[in-house]
Amino acid sequence: MSPADPEFSAVRYLPTNEAYDRWAAVYDTDGNFLQALDTIELKPLFPRFLQSITSPKPWCIVDLGCGTGRNTTLLLEVPDIAEVIALDSSRGMLEVARTRLQTNTLSGANHDGESARGVPKLHLEVFDMLASPSPPIIAQQADGVISTLVIEHVPLATFFSQITQLLRPGGVLLLTNMHAHMGGISQAGFVDADTGEKVRPTSYAHTVAEVVTEARKWGLEEFEGEGRIHERAVDEDMVERLGPRSRKWVGVTCWFGGLFRKGS
Repeated sequence: MSPADPEFSAVRYLPTNEAYDRWAAVYDTDGNFLQALDTIELKPLFPRFLQSITSPKPWCIVDLGCGTGRNTTLLLEVPDIAEVIALDSSRGMLEVARTRLQTNTLSGANHDGESARGVPKLHLEVFDMLASPSPPIIAQQADGVISTLVIEHVPLATFFSQITQLLRPGGVLLLTNMHAHMGGISQAGFVDADTGEKVRPTSYAHTVAEVVTEARKWGLEEFEGEGRIHERAVDEDMVERLGPRSRKWVGVTCWFGGLFRKGS
């Protein structure tokens, strides 16, 4: 174990919702290097996602598995977006997101209300894709969906069946996830400071090939060129930016992400 990793007394496996409810309070502050890597990789990928949406403006965008609102904040800053629908199965994570996004609300976005001038209308809603066969009506027929570091916790068929219901024909999905190289060694989790336990949710080590194959079954094609699936390994030069917990992952491919379009 790396000195940067907190010690723990035992490992407890919990349902994903329960695990993230417990993780919510420290999710953004516990040194999660994969989240930091995801933020770095989104810097070029997020603009490509927006540039790839071809439906008339303004758009409705869904943040599926929004967590603490890290990417919801990005969406609220896009002038071409009229409505942002942030969905997550964890009530604890949504409460953190609600607090985090309060600044945006005060500056003009009305939570669950009419959009103020130049600021998207924001909806935050509990949605468990494992428990419901269909997403909320308000989230369907979206122009785009962003879902980052989520599919690790969901069977592929379940995930893409929801995506096809969320997206309008021609809509675009931005997808990122833990790479199977890392997933075959470890999985998401955190040390609960109250119990000293390592808490782990349900996880699947989906390969890129499996994701692409399943997406095609549901009418989604990966992009070529700049929007294609990109895989990222941690190298020595990245450790300072990602934090000390990333050091033991040098040489391991930890992340992948790319764009998909639903058929017309």
